[in-house]
Amino acid sequence: MTDSDLSLELEAVALTRGERRLVSNLSFSLNPGQLALVTGPNGTGKTTLLRSVAGLAPPSDGEIRIGGRSIARLEPEERGLIVYQAHLDGLKKDLTVTENIQFNNQLRGNTESFSSTLTELGLNGYEKRVVRQLSAGQKRRVALATLKHAGARLWLLDEPLTNLDTDGRKLVSGWLDRHLAAGGMAMVATHLADELKRPGCVLVEL
Repeated sequence: MTDSDLSLELEAVALTRGERRLVSNLSFSLNPGQLALVTGPNGTGKTTLLRSVAGLAPPSDGEIRIGGRSIARLEPEERGLIVYQAHLDGLKKDLTVTENIQFNNQLRGNTESFSSTLTELGLNGYEKRVVRQLSAGQKRRVALATLKHAGARLWLLDEPLTNLDTDGRKLVSGWLDRHLAAGGMAMVATHLADELKRPGCVLVEL
């Protein structure tokens, strides 16, 4: 599967939670360089939709494809095309900042240096700090470092601006710009759509 194949397609997707139908007949597509903003009140299925695209929660109906292949049928090495950052930071609280990033890099076979990313995130001097000792904003920045080094073509981000100050939010916006300019795709669930809206983005209102 080459980068030029990496369109994302949702066709007549339905999502349920328990007995409750959250989403019905949802269809849209993303091409390389495009962003989708998923908005709506709490409880309408934003997180469930991201989890479905990540392959973690199969839709109750319809199909989700990347590069023409069903998400459910991707080979293990193809799953590296997708990275999902949940609303929670997903970090190991008893590991240091460096150990968390190294752990995530090793899972993806990534040996790239991340020192410049720590500088960009304002985390210099915190490399050996245990994550549970960090503030909520610092934890979010460490989670963002693991995202940037995932090497994935499709970013699935659940409220990525949470706990970030103005500089941190501008940083996320800049990273999105560079990711899209390089031919990546992104789906972002957010209550702050105005901060992330770009020309040509797909608005998915649930």
